[in-house]
Amino acid sequence: MEKSEILIVDDSQTILTLMKEFLEGEGYDTITAKSAQDTLSLLDKEKPDLVIMDIKLPDMDGLDALIELKNRYPKLSVMMMTAYGTTQTAIEAMKRGAYDYITKPFKNEELKILIKKALEAGKLMKESVSYQAKKDQLTEGLCIIGNSPQMLEVYKTIGKVADSNATVLIRGESGTGKELVARAIYQNSSRKDKAFLAVNCAAIPESLLESELFGHEKGAFTGAINKRIGKFQQCEGGTIFLDEIGDMSLSTQTKILRVLQEHTFEAVGSENTVKVDVRVIASTNKDLTKAIEAKEFREDLYYRLKVVTIYLPPLREKPEDIPLLVDYFVQKFNRESDKKVKKVSPEVMRHLKNYSWPGNVRELENTIQTAVIMSKKDVLLLDNFPLFAAKSQAREPELLQPVTNYERLFKDMLKSILKDSPDLKNGALYNSVWSGFEKALIETALDETGRSQTRTAKVLGISRNTLRTRMKSYGLLGNKT
Repeated sequence: MEKSEILIVDDSQTILTLMKEFLEGEGYDTITAKSAQDTLSLLDKEKPDLVIMDIKLPDMDGLDALIELKNRYPKLSVMMMTAYGTTQTAIEAMKRGAYDYITKPFKNEELKILIKKALEAGKLMKESVSYQAKKDQLTEGLCIIGNSPQMLEVYKTIGKVADSNATVLIRGESGTGKELVARAIYQNSSRKDKAFLAVNCAAIPESLLESELFGHEKGAFTGAINKRIGKFQQCEGGTIFLDEIGDMSLSTQTKILRVLQEHTFEAVGSENTVKVDVRVIASTNKDLTKAIEAKEFREDLYYRLKVVTIYLPPLREKPEDIPLLVDYFVQKFNRESDKKVKKVSPEVMRHLKNYSWPGNVRELENTIQTAVIMSKKDVLLLDNFPLFAAKSQAREPELLQPVTNYERLFKDMLKSILKDSPDLKNGALYNSVWSGFEKALIETALDETGRSQTRTAKVLGISRNTLRTRMKSYGLLGNKT
C-alpha cells in the first residue's frame, strides 16, 4: 500500500529532525521546508497528503502563509504547530482553513491520532467518486456501481441535487455505500473546493459528540484543557456529512436543528453565538419514523433533514447488480494484490446471487478480496469462498438464504402457537406477538453477551439508548452491567 507523504515546515532544524524521525518511524514518507516560500515552491513540485506547518515562520506570518497555501491547494489538509501561549492564533488559523493544530512540546499519541484524522479528511476531499452503470465503463478509483433501475434513480437524484444547497438524507442499511453517495454529491457541487468533513455519530460517545461538532471552551468539562473549534466551524463554506444521525442524542439533535434553521450555534461552555454556512448531508440505517414514535428522534429535525431523500437499496433487492460489482472488485483487488484473476466460475456466481448479503456491498467486497488473495488460478472457484464452500460440502444450500429460513421457521411456530390464541379474536394479535418476540430476542441477546448492554446493542444493530428504552419498557433493567 502506498505510503502517505507529510510535509513538515519549521525554521528549527531540531524540530524538523525530531518530527522527521518520529513520522518515518510511524511509516510515513516526509519532506521538509524552513520557510513559507520554500513550502510554496515545494508544493509546485511535490504532492504531499498533509502539511504540518509552524505558525511562526521567518519570511511570512503563518496565517498569511496558510491563506496563500489554501488558495492554491484548497483540498490539501494543513495542521498548524504552535508553542504554548499562542493557542488563540492557532484557533484563528483553523477558522481560515487549517484542519487542526498541535502544541509544542508534542504528545506522540495525540499527534498520531490527529495526523490519522487529517489524512483521512484530505483523502475524502481529494479521492474522486464516480457512478458507473456498465461493465466497459469500470475504471480505477472509487465507484458507485450498479445498472439496476434502483441505482439509476440514485444517479439521477445525485445529478439533480448536487449543485444545490439542499439538505440531503441518505437512507439505507449498513454497507450499502451511503458515504460514497455523500461524497459524490459534494464533488459535483459548487462547494467542491471547500472542506468536506465526515462525522460518524454512532462511533463517538454521546458525551463527546456535541464538542466534536460544535467545539468547546477551555474548562467546559473535565479534560477540556484548551479551547477547541468544532467540525461545523472547520467546515465553513463546505459540506459536513453526519453519518448514522439516528444514533445522535436528543440534546445534540436540538443543536443540529438550530444550525439548519438559523445557521448558528454556541460551542460547549460558551455564550457566544457562531454563524456558519455549511451544507448538511446526513445518513441513517434506521427507520426514523419509528424512532420518532419511540421519542428517540425529533420530528421537526427529521423534516428538516429530508428536503431530499436518497434511498440505497440493500444488495438482496438488486441481485442484477452483483455480476457488475464482482467484476469491479476483482479488478480492484487484482491491482492491489498483483493477481490476474479473470472471472468467477458459474457455480460461484450462482451462490453470490442467491446469498442474502446482510452486510450488503461492503460484505461482498470483503468476500471478493479474500477470494482473490486465496486464489492460485485465473478463475475464482467455490473453494476460494469459505462462506459457501463449507455449506456446499454439508449439502445445505438452503442456508444460503437465512432470511427466508427465518420466515419459514417463524411461520411454523406461529401456526402452532396462535391456533387457540384469544388474541385472534380480541384484536391484540400484533402487539402481543411483537412485544413477546422483541422481549425474548433482547433477553436472549443479553444472555449471550453476559448482560453487557453495549455488546447487546451492537449485536442487535441498535443504539444503546434504544436498547435501554426497550429494556425499560419490558422490565429488564433490573440486571444492569
